[in-house]
Amino acid sequence: MSSPAKLIRRLGVFVALLALIVVMLGLRLVDFQVVRAAEIQQESMKARSVLNTLTALRGQIVDSQDQVLARTVFRYDVNVAPKNVGPVFKTVDGVKIELSVEQITRELAAILGLPFEEIAPKLIGDSEYANIAKKVNADIYNQIRDLGIPWVYTDTFSDRLYPDGAVAGNVIGFVGADGTPLAGLELQYNPCLAGVDGQEAFERSPDGVRIPSSTITTQPTEDGGTLKLTIDSNLQFFAQQVMADTVNDTGAKWASAIVMEAKTGRVLAAAEAPSVDPNDPAGVEAADRGSRIFQTAFEPGSIMKSLTAAMVVDTGTADEFDTRPAPDYMKLDFAGGSIKDSFDHEEYKLTLAGVLRYSSNTGISNFGIDIPSETRYKYLEKFGFGTESEIHFEGESSGILHPYKTWDKMTNYATMFGQGISVTTIQMASAYQAIANGGVRLDPVLVDSCTKSDGTVVQVAPQSSTRVVKESTADLTLELMEKVVEFGGVGKTAQIPGYRVGGKTGTAQLQEGTGYGSQYAISFYGIAPIEDPEFIVGVSIYKPIGASNSAGTTAPFKAIMQQVLKTYRVPPSTTKSRNIPSNKFGLADAPN
Repeated sequence: MSSPAKLIRRLGVFVALLALIVVMLGLRLVDFQVVRAAEIQQESMKARSVLNTLTALRGQIVDSQDQVLARTVFRYDVNVAPKNVGPVFKTVDGVKIELSVEQITRELAAILGLPFEEIAPKLIGDSEYANIAKKVNADIYNQIRDLGIPWVYTDTFSDRLYPDGAVAGNVIGFVGADGTPLAGLELQYNPCLAGVDGQEAFERSPDGVRIPSSTITTQPTEDGGTLKLTIDSNLQFFAQQVMADTVNDTGAKWASAIVMEAKTGRVLAAAEAPSVDPNDPAGVEAADRGSRIFQTAFEPGSIMKSLTAAMVVDTGTADEFDTRPAPDYMKLDFAGGSIKDSFDHEEYKLTLAGVLRYSSNTGISNFGIDIPSETRYKYLEKFGFGTESEIHFEGESSGILHPYKTWDKMTNYATMFGQGISVTTIQMASAYQAIANGGVRLDPVLVDSCTKSDGTVVQVAPQSSTRVVKESTADLTLELMEKVVEFGGVGKTAQIPGYRVGGKTGTAQLQEGTGYGSQYAISFYGIAPIEDPEFIVGVSIYKPIGASNSAGTTAPFKAIMQQVLKTYRVPPSTTKSRNIPSNKFGLADAPN
């Protein structure tokens, strides 16, 4: 074959191969640009696209006057991508200028308040991440953002703040470092406070810089709601200071005080010492981070006698003029059964007023034993004992009220003067609220409402009421309690000039093993003004050093009640107390 023929054949083969390649490339292009175009575009977007979580703000907790007790702010970690560090070109007043890395570094150092020498080394390298500052506030973040440096970026996170520190800290609770609620109302009302995080998607250029026009919000954020409490933070602060001083003065393990409105059941203060600062919960022992007002139950002692007296009156068992024997020691009609008063004395014949005034265990037993145990048990239930309060505080205790059918003979007596039963502070305050409110116990209230971020107000569960005793019974019980403050050896130290005050002391010997030891829980619960009750204040001190009576409770009670009456501008009493006898001789001031 001639050389031209071979050349033509080779050229034909080359053209055919070239045509085949062109066809194959064409088919490939059709496959990429038509058949698989959407798929390839999606894969490309995945390679360039970044998903970013938009953190929602946790809602505020505010007091009754809308003073903020807990809020969330954004903090920012400032980072750089060293491998992208380089000069930045900007246009200022129509002139394009170049900012060197050193200039940028010095600006960053000035804004962050850090030495240039500390930041500069972090900008060197080929990594995509180096942190130059942590937890900066929004003002600093805005200044850095306005620099417009493409290789500087921030990580955003939320930070929970409690502006008033330990004020109401035991009730408010706290959150963990990751924002998870761990205690108190923060945990109980998390469905109100927690927001819903949003999400956005954006693209990055090949050099890792965010493309502003590419941002798409795929899910908007929904901030948390505002939780409004009944707490008066100013009163709360005052009561906490009083309790802290009380613990220091008595050497007690802990102390608590509660303030409740008589006609509404609203808790105005729930003070404890030691108290926890939610900004630093690790700063106190774990046992001091909760709220003993709701979570700790103890035998109440003689503050229960006011309620037993109310049962006696309400059942018609006795009135204010009837008397019963009140020896200092009384042997009961079963093996090992006996009751002892707190001090030695001759046998008295005391009225109910005298029994409360002298806090006679024997006297209240001789009145109360005429009421069937089943009847007394039902009264205790209506007063709110044996079940947790309607507040349902996180970890709340229900106390201990054994069914009356399981009471042994000694328990049948002991429940009348505050033994054989355990109560919480909120339960006892609620029981006294019933006496102060004409015999009607209202559900105690600690949280007013939750207001969602869209303005929707969600009320807490509707408040219910329970008629515990007749109104006339409640009125007389208040008068009996007033005699404790007028004439009682300890009770009279709770007197407040210008106001009629009623109350009851309590000294509860604490159990050790199967019996009672040498330590005590002492209490004073009082109501004022007696002629038109407005407030209940209850004070409890647990394991005071060297104290076996309730003398240490009247001073803090008086300080707090005086502050409450002053804060809410309650006018002084204009009426006088009725002359109610203490004993069979009709004397109001002392038995013969």
